[in-house]
Amino acid sequence: MNKLKSIFNRRVRFSILSRIGLYNMMADDKYLKKEYLLWCGKELDLNNPRTFNEKLQWLKLYDRKDIYTSMVDKYEAKLIVAEAIGKEYIIPTIGIYERFDDIDFSKLPNRFVMKCTHDSGGIVICKDKKNLDIKTIRKRFNSLLKNNFYYQHREWPYKNVRPRIIIEKYMEDNNKKSMRDYKFFCFNGEPKIMYISEGLEDHKTAKMSFYDMNMNITTCRRKDYKPLDYKPKKPANFDKMKMFSSILSKGIPHLRVDWYEINGKLYFGELTFSTCAGMVPFADEVWNIKLGDYIDLEPLLVDLRKKQDGKTHE
Repeated sequence: MNKLKSIFNRRVRFSILSRIGLYNMMADDKYLKKEYLLWCGKELDLNNPRTFNEKLQWLKLYDRKDIYTSMVDKYEAKLIVAEAIGKEYIIPTIGIYERFDDIDFSKLPNRFVMKCTHDSGGIVICKDKKNLDIKTIRKRFNSLLKNNFYYQHREWPYKNVRPRIIIEKYMEDNNKKSMRDYKFFCFNGEPKIMYISEGLEDHKTAKMSFYDMNMNITTCRRKDYKPLDYKPKKPANFDKMKMFSSILSKGIPHLRVDWYEINGKLYFGELTFSTCAGMVPFADEVWNIKLGDYIDLEPLLVDLRKKQDGKTHE
């Protein structure tokens, strides 16, 4: 018990010091090794990464393309996806704002979703505008707008995202009590596994289960979530989800593509390069290795060696 408490305290301290910027000047590889040891309980092998989590850390350091910045931007990603597969799959945007005080709440609909374009998790779901505590959310969003999410887990795509607030149409499925997410893990354009989650707005009660590309349940589990307690039906748009995920992830070593199916219609969610910042708490290490095998680093390694050789001969 004392050991667990000590680990927890070290994690909390690391997170606090990271959030206040104390580690901002630390080199990315050194930071990731420190963070990985704290959360995963093992040394990070960047020289010979094998597992899914290790390879995601490696990709943070060595797979850095300008387009990735737009792909994780909550607003820009919608433009990219709309151009690739069609505007009809995009949740309508009500407004995009540089500052919180630019928002005229009197002109907003009674229900909407509000979040930052440059981070993960900063979201307000308004179901009734008259109950909205504007003073509290102003303080929250003004703080979020000052934060560079990249420094928290050194996820490079977030480093240069322009901090803004996006307000979207509130979406509700008439046949479900909670929004259901469909998240596809893709490897160079090939979806291999996905999970269905429900109730992610409350981590304590949220559930998720992993399925293969034929919607068969797998033995993949996460320690931090309970599995779904029922067998979900295959989504009507499942084949479209797979096809579009393949299109959007083509040429990328790993990309998670998220979808919603609302009242029978398919909508794009978001694009993620590092699920859980590359520290997924797998219940069985077999899946950490299995998913890691799907990530082919060789093309990037070849390019990296060429760059290093070029510098050597300069």
